Amino acid sequence: MANSITKYIPNTVTCCNLFSGCIACVMAFEANYGWAMFFIVLGAVFDFFDGMLARLLKAPSSIGKELDSLADDVSFGVAPALIVFSFLKEPGLVFPDFLSGVRPFIPYLAFLLAVFSALRLAKFNVDERQTSSFIGLPTPANALFWSSFIVGSNTFLQANINGICLILLILIFSYLLISEIPMFSLKFKNLSWKDNKLTYIFLLGAILLLIFLRISGFAAVIVWYIILSLFAKRK
Repeated sequence: MANSITKYIPNTVTCCNLFSGCIACVMAFEANYGWAMFFIVLGAVFDFFDGMLARLLKAPSSIGKELDSLADDVSFGVAPALIVFSFLKEPGLVFPDFLSGVRPFIPYLAFLLAVFSALRLAKFNVDERQTSSFIGLPTPANALFWSSFIVGSNTFLQANINGICLILLILIFSYLLISEIPMFSLKFKNLSWKDNKLTYIFLLGAILLLIFLRISGFAAVIVWYIILSLFAKRK
């Protein structure tokens, strides 16, 4: 009886991730960016523990794998895309005059993030190279970037934020999701500096960014992660 119950625990946690992602979508529609970010982060916590529980309880399943990808695309693909969609409709954004005729349609570009997140997740499921590191930007990192970036930017709408910059960021991050750029994992094999030098450097920089930038620091941390990954690839 105990075994029959425990095998459902990982999938239940995955469903909690999906449930959090759905709430994040509603918050995004209502332009409640802070709460949308909260539920995206909560979904990421559930996403972290479902795989761990599946290994600890020896209860992996093919259904769990598919369910995990579905939940991730909602929480880390659709939800951040909706945040950006709502933000691009804010009247405080500034666009060049030549885009005035298509201004009502620009927010829909945000859904490229959902599409490329789905492609990223499908690619991850069939790519055997991504056991100890990543190829392309992980979807939770992409979601954390956008949610924290928008939460931070929303405070400064009166400063006339350039909408073109947001469009460029959408295109850049859509590419990063499916790129062949190796991205290092934060998993520790041991605590030695030699074997985990890149991870320690990342964590130190991340702490400093969060101290000085607070909520917006999460977006800066993701940029820091990308820069370090590119540096490691070059070496």
